[in-house]
Amino acid sequence: MPVTLSPDELAQLVCAEDRAFRSPIPTRPMSSDEFMPAARTARQREFEQRVKRYGSELGAHQGLSRRRFFQTASGMAAAFLAMNDTYGPVFGVSRAEAATPEMAGERAARLSGQFIMDMHTHFLHDQTRLAGFVRSREAVGRAGWNPALTGREQTLEDLKFANYHKEVFLDSDTKVALVSGSASFDPADWFLSNAEKRDARERINRMAGGTRRALSHLIFTPGVPGALARFETELAELKPDSIKGYTIGDNTNKPMAKWPWRMDDEQLAYPYYERALKAGIRNICVHKGLFPPHTERQYPHLLGFCDVSDVPRAARDWPQLNFIIYHSAYRFAAGGRTEDAWAQVQRSGRVEWVSDLAEIPARHGVNNVHADLGQIFAQSTMADPNLAAFLMGTLLRGLGADRVVWGTDAIWTGSPQWQIEALRRLEIPEAMQRQYGFAPLGAADGPVKSAIFGGNNARLYDYTPAQRAALSTDRLAQSRAAYEAAGPGRSNRVYGYVRRADTL
Repeated sequence: MPVTLSPDELAQLVCAEDRAFRSPIPTRPMSSDEFMPAARTARQREFEQRVKRYGSELGAHQGLSRRRFFQTASGMAAAFLAMNDTYGPVFGVSRAEAATPEMAGERAARLSGQFIMDMHTHFLHDQTRLAGFVRSREAVGRAGWNPALTGREQTLEDLKFANYHKEVFLDSDTKVALVSGSASFDPADWFLSNAEKRDARERINRMAGGTRRALSHLIFTPGVPGALARFETELAELKPDSIKGYTIGDNTNKPMAKWPWRMDDEQLAYPYYERALKAGIRNICVHKGLFPPHTERQYPHLLGFCDVSDVPRAARDWPQLNFIIYHSAYRFAAGGRTEDAWAQVQRSGRVEWVSDLAEIPARHGVNNVHADLGQIFAQSTMADPNLAAFLMGTLLRGLGADRVVWGTDAIWTGSPQWQIEALRRLEIPEAMQRQYGFAPLGAADGPVKSAIFGGNNARLYDYTPAQRAALSTDRLAQSRAAYEAAGPGRSNRVYGYVRRADTL
């Protein structure tokens, strides 16, 4: 069985699906079973109390229960209003929008057709052994916290294909998604095998009637015996849209990470780049970051494989390739503290690894390094939107608006719609713009945000205007229209773990 959280750590956790409040924006940190979630901050508690109050008051005014209200466009607006009232005016939202269904609905309808190309999504395969989620649900039932979980077998169905399809394609404005995954020392502990990712891509595209709704990764694992030969075979047989690697070696089972590697290793990494390029693959996606200080203390030997010091030389040596750094190398997710990142901003105007990544083009004269948002956006937005604004400003100032790309790491944090709305509404405060030389993000459908949401990924993945136009009338578009007409609304669920103390 995989080594993930210890029994003592599991005892501190409960299942997010059943214990986290169903706000349109998550109100507390959550995690997969790969790491401990961070403790909830005082401001996150304040936000939860405020959003509950707004939901009850505004929902009652509209004749809706709080849960049903939070499934509406006005409910989403109310959540961002609560964020502003907690953290300061970072998001573009008004009280009138939260209180007026017609105003919120008109805005949601106008933006629903926006081209959103999410190149960072996940679900688990049907025979997964990553049973930490199941053990957590069973513990909740045994403790009597949730009577609905008592006396029945718990499963991981919410983290498998059917719910993934619903959360990404029906409950959000996402138009195109890339099915990603994570490797491990034992193939049974991969989120999805490379063949399963290919199969998911084909299944989604068949369900859509043949349009290009889904793309897929091929995970590559330098250093693993026999992996290069398998990689060559899978390139030919599976025809991935891009490849992805984890320089940490094994992110799921860090104690067993036998094969970490560096992006600039001529012996380990470069043969994969060569074969990918020969196969017509130009996009090399690499997981970086998500390695906070407490994880460093556990695995100090892996630290040098998680930062971005190996990116510049690889980018210089392979100008024909695009290096897409997942999570933008943000260190302070995966159980890290947002306060530590913000303290670095206050001291130096930088956040380690993220600022290093943003400075690569100017320092090293390359233009083929890109930043995927992933957990950097999800976790910073949830924990402190002022930090999210700073990080976005840093990436855009250093890399340019044409090299920051949309990815949500869904479905771990639920439907990606709240992240879509967060970027649509986010603006860098004017004082922060002046202090750090950041440009404004602009309108929800303005040039900067449109490039991040879809334009940049469309260019990287050769997604043509004709393919994009076909999405408006395919079977999936028809299914979503019928789904919206039926009116079930978003579930507003999150998946994984939250700390038990945060639910009391």
